[in-house]
Amino acid sequence: MTRSFPRRRSLVVRLTAVSLLIALASIAATAWLAVQTTTRAIQQEQGQALSGDATIYTELLGFAAANHTWDQVGPRLKALSEQTGRRVVLTTLDRHVLGDSGGTPVTLPVKATASVDPLHVDPVLLPQAGTSGIDPRAVGPFKLPPSEREELTTLATKAAACLAMVGLPGQVRDSPSGRPQLAGLDPLSARYFAGKCLLFDLAEPTPTERTALAALNEAVNRCLQSQGGGEVKLDLDLQARDAGDQRPLQGCLDSARREQLTPYVAPPALLFTLGPGGSPLPTFTLSRENLARILAVTGGVLLLAVALTALVARRLSRPLRALTEAAQQDRPAPVKSRDEVGYLAAAFNDLTARRERIEEQRKAMVSDIAHELRNPLNVIRGRLEAAEDGHLPFDRALSASLLEETVLLQHIVDDLQDLAAADAGQLRLHPEPLDAAELAGHVAAAHADRAAAAGVTLAVATAGDCALEADPVRLRQVVGNLVTNAVRHTPPGGRVTIRVSSTVDEVTLAVADTGTGIAAEDLPHVFDRFWRAEKSRSRQTGGSGLGLAIVRHLVQAHGGTVTAESEVDTGSTFTVRLPVGYRGRPA
Repeated sequence: MTRSFPRRRSLVVRLTAVSLLIALASIAATAWLAVQTTTRAIQQEQGQALSGDATIYTELLGFAAANHTWDQVGPRLKALSEQTGRRVVLTTLDRHVLGDSGGTPVTLPVKATASVDPLHVDPVLLPQAGTSGIDPRAVGPFKLPPSEREELTTLATKAAACLAMVGLPGQVRDSPSGRPQLAGLDPLSARYFAGKCLLFDLAEPTPTERTALAALNEAVNRCLQSQGGGEVKLDLDLQARDAGDQRPLQGCLDSARREQLTPYVAPPALLFTLGPGGSPLPTFTLSRENLARILAVTGGVLLLAVALTALVARRLSRPLRALTEAAQQDRPAPVKSRDEVGYLAAAFNDLTARRERIEEQRKAMVSDIAHELRNPLNVIRGRLEAAEDGHLPFDRALSASLLEETVLLQHIVDDLQDLAAADAGQLRLHPEPLDAAELAGHVAAAHADRAAAAGVTLAVATAGDCALEADPVRLRQVVGNLVTNAVRHTPPGGRVTIRVSSTVDEVTLAVADTGTGIAAEDLPHVFDRFWRAEKSRSRQTGGSGLGLAIVRHLVQAHGGTVTAESEVDTGSTFTVRLPVGYRGRPA
């Protein structure tokens, strides 16, 4: 029985697919939850860490921009520590402590949190520094004295009031240098009222700014001349509008500003932010809420996996239980699926049907054997009892009759022995090279007298080379049984022909007769044991009913086939096809 279910419905494929689906769903859900929770928690932790570090960094940069030393940084560090909940340590570049928000000394990490240098600012932590990397709060010589600041503040207040009267409200704000600036104005409208509202006067540099600006211009032009550039003049916004290529100007301007500001700002320092008490900052840990969320989703995925597995197991075990019940009750199993289980149920049903057929055949065979043996035994007993009672004389006729019945019994026993050996796989063959046409001639010669007595013509027709490898004794038995059967069922005046032919691969032996033939409904049973066309089991035609069954076994033992064709009142043809090379069981 060949497999008839598609591979996609295979039990192994479905179990593998469900297992992979459950595993993938579990991994995907757990990974998604872990990523989401971890990302959210890390973002929160990083946000808090960056916020605290940015606050500390910005505050210390502002201190460095306004002070030329770190001598008074201690109170500022303590204030930042209380604000952020961290221990803040400031050291020189060679790690000499400049200030510590804690009391006891602490071992510093290998890598500093940041480098505090107002002239080289990290633009990520302080975007106001721009591309120059200089803290805008570092003003140095541009810082206005109180007198100039007061004068400019008065002028800025008047300008703001003037602009407000014409509908341009603005706010006065102090820049890091102390110069007041008007914020929130429309540039075009403010330029229109600049002369009326003293904006030009407000934009004029003070003596302090002119001195600092002149020094800066000198340093910038000195740098530009070394690079082959032209002289420029900077305004308070540090712009040189008539300059050509801005790239060398920007580089010279940045280096000149750092040179000018260096004496006014604190030297570079290393910043270390530690946990409370000086311990390293805590690593990321899941909160109870995040842990509970992970456990909840993991539990849900586990429950889903268990439910799917139980569902699949139940669907798979249901047909197995049905198959078990069918086996216990000795009845056919229902076939409702096209997978391995359905295939098993179909095979079980076939096995059950074969077992029932074998059991029926066994019962029928026992009955047939008893019937076949009973007839000759009854004849022998009856004639012996008649002779014992004096009704029959003990003469040659009686002994001949008893011998005939004894030979019949011996023939039946021999046939049964051959069938038993075939069923047990012990039917031994002794193959050797032979000529099938010659063998057919010997069989015809052996049966010539019987055929002549029955008034039947027996002939042999051969074509070509009919050499093959087979057991000559068993093959002669095959052809002899077929010839005997054909002569027995051919009326006087009929004809029996043994036709022998061959191809490259096989040799064909066909025994054809012009006898009574076999009905179409009986033709499938001609090779069954003890089967006869005569339902009355009459022995007028002779035979034990085992000859054709023996023929089939012997042909199959040679690796060949035997078939029957027949038409009522026309005749029958039994065809044996044997391979040229022996393919059966060795002796």
